[in-house]
Amino acid sequence: MQSKAILLMGPTASGKTDLAISLCKRFPCDVISVDSALVYRGMDIGTAKPDAGTLERTPHRLIDIRDPEESYSAGEFVRDAYREMDDILAAGRIPLLAGGTMMYFRALTQGIAELPSADQDIRQEIDAEAAVQGWPALHEELRKVDPAAAARIKPNDKQRIQRALEVYRASGSPLSEWQRESAPQRDDIEYLKVGLNIEPRSLLHERIAKRLDMMLQEGFVEEMQGLRERPGLFADCPAMRSVGYRQFWQYLDGDLSFEEAADRALFATRQLAKRQITWLRSEKEIFLVDPLEAGAIDAISAFLAQSL
Repeated sequence: MQSKAILLMGPTASGKTDLAISLCKRFPCDVISVDSALVYRGMDIGTAKPDAGTLERTPHRLIDIRDPEESYSAGEFVRDAYREMDDILAAGRIPLLAGGTMMYFRALTQGIAELPSADQDIRQEIDAEAAVQGWPALHEELRKVDPAAAARIKPNDKQRIQRALEVYRASGSPLSEWQRESAPQRDDIEYLKVGLNIEPRSLLHERIAKRLDMMLQEGFVEEMQGLRERPGLFADCPAMRSVGYRQFWQYLDGDLSFEEAADRALFATRQLAKRQITWLRSEKEIFLVDPLEAGAIDAISAFLAQSL
């Protein structure tokens, strides 16, 4: 007989944390974070990490489990998530996995997927850029988004640079992440999928902009300054490639003005949300709900009550 777990998925700024906390008040759930940035200690403001009071009232597992100098893969997430789910199930409770790292959800439910198929439009876009900038310049771009892959690829290796950039632009995840060791597969857990989808998209964009403004008011730049003082932390570390952190690292390096960093962080966050929504809409057997609609929590609760 299969055990059951809830997957609460949605784009950035869609209200996943608040909904997860509300569901914990209605069902005997324990939360497991599904977020590739929340795993890092010291990255609090820029990741919109739940504050200490919230985490004390409603603990979230798989938060603050790595130093930002370290890497964390989808395979590691799957193994950690299964361990936490087993612990929660053994206590007679329901695992509630909430977050926006869609690759982690996909790895958990379907295994580490094969590499994205070739995309001719993206390849033509890369070729056009190479014709103007040269392949070494694109290799430098690859080094910024996927330093592990760039370290293995020579600056003039056109084919491999093209493929690595294509995978990143198509999926939003580095090639090296896709190539990490595969995660174990289990069929003893049934997943109940709930997806948050805010319409129209402009409303989500407004929430993203407001959240960025709030982060900056709460001291995000000061958080970045503290992180930069860590001796083993560099711009190429996976943690610092997170949206917002990458752009404001460039600001503190003097490569961007404050306004440019904010604009680029906002644009990158919107692009992230777009990719998250694309992944969300490709999910099968998912209960989609607009979290801003009145009665959203009641609709989700009714769906879960029928399935648990």
